[in-house]
Formats: sequence, structure tokens, C-alpha cells
Amino acid sequence: MKNLNGRRAIDLSSKTRSVRLEDIGAQLEVRRHPGARRLTLRVSRTRRAVIVTLPLQCDLDEAGSFLNRHIDWVRARLDSLPNHVPFEDSAAMPLRGIPHIISFTGGTRSRLITIEKRGGQRPAILVPGDKSLAPNRLTRWLFEEAKRDLVACVESHTRPLSLQAKRIAVRDQTSRWGSCSTTGALSFSWRLILAPSFVLDYVAAHEVAHLIEMNHGPRFWALVKKICPEFESAKQWLQVLGPDLHRYGPAHGRSH
Repeated sequence: MKNLNGRRAIDLSSKTRSVRLEDIGAQLEVRRHPGARRLTLRVSRTRRAVIVTLPLQCDLDEAGSFLNRHIDWVRARLDSLPNHVPFEDSAAMPLRGIPHIISFTGGTRSRLITIEKRGGQRPAILVPGDKSLAPNRLTRWLFEEAKRDLVACVESHTRPLSLQAKRIAVRDQTSRWGSCSTTGALSFSWRLILAPSFVLDYVAAHEVAHLIEMNHGPRFWALVKKICPEFESAKQWLQVLGPDLHRYGPAHGRSH
């Protein structure tokens, strides 16, 4: 089926709510929302996904027509996003804010991932073993490195306050860098290991402050400043450069 411009029209008449739009290289998600009064369309910068939200009474044919009418806008938005950087041999990626080169070295799988410092060149992350498995192995290692750094930072902030986090988890979350549950469990994005260390430390301090103040009021920010005096620079770094961290990951776009 083609639309008036001669292009293949997007058909949402099936029960599928999430499909891959191969012609524009993005995932399409269709969401029904009880509070929606009209069709809306947005492009997620972090997940490179096209999201159509529609009222409960709206059918999928109408949503498909709506998307087709705005497909040029969608293409323009996707084209404006930074290119995805997959975990592959010779690719460049940051680690703790420092540019590194990924090197899939092959060989035996018994060797651990290591960092090789090269004079006058970017340090390399050496990933041994089967090269077809190397991207996932690198991803697991980054999760572990993020967990190690975050546990250390959380403990450095909770100890002076006589606090203790119930649990510290590292996930592939795209909507926030960290979160704190009402039970005292902290959750963080693994991508913080890509940012400079002072940024990761700020996010840890931010969530530790939520163990006392479950809001973003004046007392919360006063506590954040007390335990992380330079938090403003880290907060600004995340606002400006944080979205760029979502460029990096396995070629299929999902992590862990």
C-alpha cells in the first residue's frame, strides 16, 4: 500500500503495538492513553523510537494515517539525532569521560577485559574471546564497572549520614539516570560509567539525598549541595551532554 506521495504507507491495522520501521531505521511504538484527547507524535532521542500516542477511542487505521501525514517530520527528527555507535572492533567510546578505542582481540576466553594505555594514542579496551560474543561481553563488563563505581560512591555519601541503601541496581534505563524507591532501593543507568566520574558521583549523591527527602524541594537540594558541593556542574553536564551517552551500545540497540 502506498500513500499519495508514492511511498509505502505505514499500516497499523494489525494488533502489533511495536514494530520496526525498516525504511527509516527506527522502532515504532503505539500507545493508548486514557488522558489523551488527540493524537500526538514524538521521537525519543535516547531510544531512537517513534512514539504515537492516541486516545482510547481512536482506531489504529487513524493512527497510521496520522503517522503517514507526518512522516517527513519524523524523518527529519531522526536524521537530526547523533548516529548510533555500536560496540564493535575499532569503535570509539568514552569510559569515565575518557575516549577509548574498543579492540576485539580474539584468542582465549579466559582472559579478562583489560585497559591498555597507549602513548600518544587513546587507551584501548581489550575484549578477548569469540569476537561474535564480544559486544555482549563488553556490555556485561560495563554493567559491572558501573555497579562497582556506584556502590563505592553511594557508600561514601550514606556513611556520613548514617544511612544505608536497601539495594543498589544497575539497569539499561532510558528515562532517568537514577531513581530511589520508597523502600530505599536505588537504581542507576549503566551509561553513567561512560560519563566523567564527577557526574556519576553526583547522580549517586542525588539518589542518596532521596533516602531522606523524597521530593525535589529546597531541603532536598540543600542536602545534595551538602554532600556534593559541586553538583551544579555535574547537573549541567548531564543536561547538555547526557543524551549523547545513549548513542553507545550493542549493534542491536539493546544492552545486557
